[in-house]
Amino acid sequence: MPVSFTPKGLPVWRRRTTRAQWLEYVAWLAGISLFLLCWKMISDNTMWVFVEDAGRQGADLISRMTPPEWRYANVLWKPMWDTLNIATLGTALGIVMAFPVAFLAARNTTPHPLVRSAALIVIVSSRSINSLIWAMLLVTILGPGVLAGIIAIALRSIGFVGKLLYEAIEEIHPTPVEAISATGASRMQVMNYGVLPQVMPAFAGISVYRWDINIRESTVLGLVGAGGIGFAVERFD
Repeated sequence: MPVSFTPKGLPVWRRRTTRAQWLEYVAWLAGISLFLLCWKMISDNTMWVFVEDAGRQGADLISRMTPPEWRYANVLWKPMWDTLNIATLGTALGIVMAFPVAFLAARNTTPHPLVRSAALIVIVSSRSINSLIWAMLLVTILGPGVLAGIIAIALRSIGFVGKLLYEAIEEIHPTPVEAISATGASRMQVMNYGVLPQVMPAFAGISVYRWDINIRESTVLGLVGAGGIGFAVERFD
């Protein structure tokens, strides 16, 4: 029987009806059936020979990883520096492009609903394509190298920074904006003194957060020829 509690913490017992009891049984049966079906589909598409050998393969990998081969360090310093530059420059370029897009996408700062729709399309398009896909496209267009990686990181960052920033703009307190507007200030002055001071802390946090993500993402762009440590790892393989 289900139990609830009064404000004083005393239990209040309620007897289930027959219909409620059967519905609970049916729900449990459906959940167990779904679990078994999913397990069967996973099992049918799993090569259990590799699973059984996973322990030995993992131990072999760890044994070859330790101790580290420090003789490769001199070869990896430059690719690591390239990776850091790809992440930093790509983030900076993405922020420069995302900043105006965010103001055009926010309801309280956009000049027109059609402009807002276009800005949202830019944000959604950027967020829908992974940075690795951007890198593959740009390597095809620009050729392999660091430039393709920087632009790939930048294009991916537009959607992330733009979305979080335009949400922060829409959540600003309207009182300072209304007070500055009441003085007869221009639209640009309202933006400078009423909107920007409220969103700059969020903007700084979003930018650092995206830079942290881009450092991780830039490590794999070299696998498709976009420079960085991933390119060196691919050559060693």
